[in-house]
Amino acid sequence: MADSYYKVKYGREFTPGKGLPTISTDLDSVRAYQFEIRFTGVPSDVTNSQDFTLAAKKVTGIEMSSEAIAVDRVNDKVFYPGKVTPGDLVVTFDNLYLRETASDLWRYFKSTYDPITGEITKNSQPGGGAGNTFKSERVEIIQLDNVLNPHSTVELYGVWPTKWSAAEFNYGTNDFHTIDVTFKYDFMQQYDYINP
Repeated sequence: MADSYYKVKYGREFTPGKGLPTISTDLDSVRAYQFEIRFTGVPSDVTNSQDFTLAAKKVTGIEMSSEAIAVDRVNDKVFYPGKVTPGDLVVTFDNLYLRETASDLWRYFKSTYDPITGEITKNSQPGGGAGNTFKSERVEIIQLDNVLNPHSTVELYGVWPTKWSAAEFNYGTNDFHTIDVTFKYDFMQQYDYINP
């Protein structure tokens, strides 16, 4: 008869009269609410990028998907990995009074497209090298452990805002106002601090 891997490896140990049950902590997971997001290479006329770290309250859309290439043979169909497509990063920011988050995020969006003048990527130089692009160098989503030390990180490269969206204003709610900004990115990397 097969044993349960969970019971043998991670099960609860308890002997009546000899203290509390011992529960394995080896299966503790990263908590969804223990994170920071950091922006590197935001256009200098936008804001201090640390303000974005303070205001960020939710991050979604960190994904990379590979399209399958179907190969048909006589009686078989097999698949190979094809083009890879990054997702859309959506960050929800608190609209902080002191930091003027909404205005800073709007300036960040305008650095890629200014709806008043029609200018596109005005902060970039054609054929420019590092520092001469409308894309931010890097965005890091840092996952923290139980004592708030960095545990692992997702890094996104070539990041730029594609959508600025204000949450509804409503007299009937009791919530802080937020701004959702959607970002496109070119590449991503996930690594931990034990085996980078």
